[in-house]
Amino acid sequence: MASEANSRVLSGFLDYLRIEKGLAPLSVSAYTTDIGQFSEFLDKRRQVLQTARRIDVRDFLQQLFSHQVDGRSVGRKLSALRHLYRYLLLDKKLEHDPTLNIESPRQWKVLPKALARDEVEATLAAPLARQNARAASIPNGSAALAARDRAMLEVFYAGALRVSEIVSAKLEDLKLDAGYMLVRGKGDKERAVPLGRSAQDALTQYLAEARHLLAAGKQSGKSTTTAASARNSPLLFIARGGRKLTRQRIWRMVRAASASSGRAASPHMLRHSCATHMVENGADLRTVQTILGHADISTTQVYTHLALDRLRTVYQKHHPRAKAR
Repeated sequence: MASEANSRVLSGFLDYLRIEKGLAPLSVSAYTTDIGQFSEFLDKRRQVLQTARRIDVRDFLQQLFSHQVDGRSVGRKLSALRHLYRYLLLDKKLEHDPTLNIESPRQWKVLPKALARDEVEATLAAPLARQNARAASIPNGSAALAARDRAMLEVFYAGALRVSEIVSAKLEDLKLDAGYMLVRGKGDKERAVPLGRSAQDALTQYLAEARHLLAAGKQSGKSTTTAASARNSPLLFIARGGRKLTRQRIWRMVRAASASSGRAASPHMLRHSCATHMVENGADLRTVQTILGHADISTTQVYTHLALDRLRTVYQKHHPRAKAR
């Protein structure tokens, strides 16, 4: 059957990514999702991955756009397919690459979405506002969660962190007195990320008043060893009982906090908001590249037009000959 043939091809490719290329589990998971979607698309056409044609790839991409999938996601899926067919060519399992000469649509070059500054302020203040509004009725555990969420939001925006970097951040990585933290990003590359005063204050409150309450959690039904292990978690941000936070939980928290601003934001939007606002305020791209942890400055150059927009706005406001007569 077509689905079985596709499964064999995908399994071999994923082994190649894990073993030969040494990709991280999250990257392999993304490839699995993207190629799996194309495989399902081909199933309906009674095609298999090894016999896919250029028209099949183009129709797949067009279908994604018709379903309102954003351009960057479509670009990522095409990149995954390019890697798959390059692997199959090298392995001599096909003779023609169906992704060859498929142009990149203009939509893929759009700037990542960012929050306006007042929207960021409303989002960062949401956990504390929620806590104050319910102060008379919520238990200490809920107050601890609010303090943790506020600290996470501040760190997201201050250091332009990815979700995976927040999840894996350790207590020993935080250098609060020096005003920065060490972050392990893609490829296990380490970078130092500065923290502003607001982030430092939120972290100080979280560590002093909330983290030990979350680490204690509800230990009923747990062994003494398990409870002690939870309290001694090396992670900076933890769930109740010292458990590791999930990516899904953090996404839900950010979405709930951003609701007060009228936007449905994601953690990545906070990351892009940090970069966007820095460039708007005159930061050079090399500095932004370092904070974001981009290996190549060409990735950071998506923010270049922000600097040009800012330059044009200032010029039109202040140059005596810029305004239309």
